[in-house]
Amino acid sequence: MELRQLRYFVRIVELGAMSRAAHDLDMVQSALSQQITRLEGELATRLLHRTPQGVSPTAAGAAFFREAKLTLRHAEQAVRAAQAARLSGSVTVGLAPTTSAVLGLPLIQAMRERYPDVRLHMVEAMSGHISALLNARELDMAVLFDSRLQQARQAGGSRRWEIQPLLEEDLFLMRSAATPRLPAEMTMADLADEPLILPTGPHGLRSTLDAAFAGMGLAPRVVLEVDSLAMVMAAVDAGLASSVQPWAALGRYPDAGQRFQWARLTDVPARRVNLLCSLSDDELSPAALAARVVLADCVRTLVTSGRWSGVTPLDGAGVTGPRRAGHRKS
Repeated sequence: MELRQLRYFVRIVELGAMSRAAHDLDMVQSALSQQITRLEGELATRLLHRTPQGVSPTAAGAAFFREAKLTLRHAEQAVRAAQAARLSGSVTVGLAPTTSAVLGLPLIQAMRERYPDVRLHMVEAMSGHISALLNARELDMAVLFDSRLQQARQAGGSRRWEIQPLLEEDLFLMRSAATPRLPAEMTMADLADEPLILPTGPHGLRSTLDAAFAGMGLAPRVVLEVDSLAMVMAAVDAGLASSVQPWAALGRYPDAGQRFQWARLTDVPARRVNLLCSLSDDELSPAALAARVVLADCVRTLVTSGRWSGVTPLDGAGVTGPRRAGHRKS
């Protein structure tokens, strides 16, 4: 088996047609087809369904596709590592917009300082998309919010990824500063009639809130669903409605105290768990293993320095002592 065969197969699956892949690879279609036939013969299994409409992977082909992509990524990293004496390669990290607002720049700066030859690829997207990318091996690691992953980890159940607890974020009701004054703290029950702007169901924050409301027998009054933190906060700033967010949502607003007001939700279930999820250790390159340590160090520094407020460290995060903030416009 050769790396070029893996590249051919991956491109065919990505484009969904032998002819398109041959054109993209600058090959004759018959030669490309022969390479895939040889690969299937070596593996003794059918990798592709061939139809007049195109090609699609079989069950074996889908499994082989995931591993082939990972192998090609590591091969590329090996080439880069061989070209330098110190640690090099590339690492892909996924962060949700709220997390990126606090952690993104410090992580970039720390990686630049410690491992200048490692190419860092940062992906910012809603948590549901980040989870899907990690599951597809498009990311090396990501910070996710699904508390079910933490429960599975504590129970010792099987999992797809390595999971390291980081911290638990308090959630806050956030309004425009121009609206009636909020108290310092509120309960979930206080939000029963509050018009809310929230992300859609697949994302970690919405899942957390839906579970919290359901556990209290409440139905949130969602007036707008937006899968963009920037648009959510712009709508809140304009006074269109409120939102429930972690303190990190204010991270990109130096003048947050003049534009917003916020009240901490005191109900225990209304918190967001942050987990550092990565591919397994044997799947990660040396550069990715190093980046995972740097990411955890950055979180610890941000929390202990007070630059990440409204959080409680979780066991395994390596952060001593909780740091909470219940700031609001005064």
